Amino acid sequence: MGFVNARGAVNAAWAAAALFCLLWSMAFAVSKLALADCPPLLTVAARLLIAAAVMFAVAVLCRLEWRLAGRDVIVLVVVGVANNALYLGLNLIGMQTVSAGLAALIASANPVLTAFVSASLLDERMTWRKAAGLLLGVAGVAFVAASRIGRGVESVVGIACVVAALMSLVAGTILFKRLAPSGGLWIGNSVQNLAGGLAVAPFALLFESVSDIVPTWRLAGAFAFLTLLVSVVGFLLWSYLVTTAGATAASACHFLTPPLGFICGWLLLDERIAPSDLIGIVPVVLGIYVIARPKAAKAVPPGAIVRERRPAGTVLNSSS
Repeated sequence: MGFVNARGAVNAAWAAAALFCLLWSMAFAVSKLALADCPPLLTVAARLLIAAAVMFAVAVLCRLEWRLAGRDVIVLVVVGVANNALYLGLNLIGMQTVSAGLAALIASANPVLTAFVSASLLDERMTWRKAAGLLLGVAGVAFVAASRIGRGVESVVGIACVVAALMSLVAGTILFKRLAPSGGLWIGNSVQNLAGGLAVAPFALLFESVSDIVPTWRLAGAFAFLTLLVSVVGFLLWSYLVTTAGATAASACHFLTPPLGFICGWLLLDERIAPSDLIGIVPVVLGIYVIARPKAAKAVPPGAIVRERRPAGTVLNSSS
């Protein structure tokens, strides 16, 4: 019976990982669909505020415990601005002239860069795995970006915005790991979404016009997907993976994002995938693998509960 239960837990973990990978990878293409009917900053502000409202409503209905001290609120607000407002805002601005596939590829380098920066700022040891992963990841992204720029497919300015978004996500991840706010995950992510939405809203109203929003079923479906499935359901899946299923299943999400991002862009947006894109994906996936794969676990007594370390770059938020 114990073997059956363990096998069921493993199957559940991989099912959760597969579903999260699909939602995370589709988010880039769906965001680009939303951009066809809504300006980028208004899209981000609405998405974050709607997600925050839903999550706070669930917290009230389920009577979740609010265990946030003043310091925790400040930390979560700062992380929310970095991981939600800046990351999503810059990402969608860039995606106006950058394909969803390339945006997903660049974003997938988060664990690679986070592991490298952590060696300097968090006193984490620099290893050959981190150095090799960084070189592979950066080389793969640079190869694909240069190839697509050379073919006139992508905008240099747009790529710069997406790279800046990645830097913001890395900074938010480092801040979260360094400051380690306490409190419930659900409430913490609700605060991050609210902080991000409130930070973006003034700029959206200042630089964009609500009259530019075209109310279509495509836009409604995109918002429903991004707010409910990605920001809420995706967060629940990721929390389950890193707190219960362990690093092995969680790391698979990073490995699969680059190829799935290109596939979703092709299916939903008819974005062309060139042979050079497939070649460039390989070193990125290898770089993520050598950094994020968990180390071999020591033998444990039968029936013991094993909690693996979170993969490099892991932070519990709903950004994508």
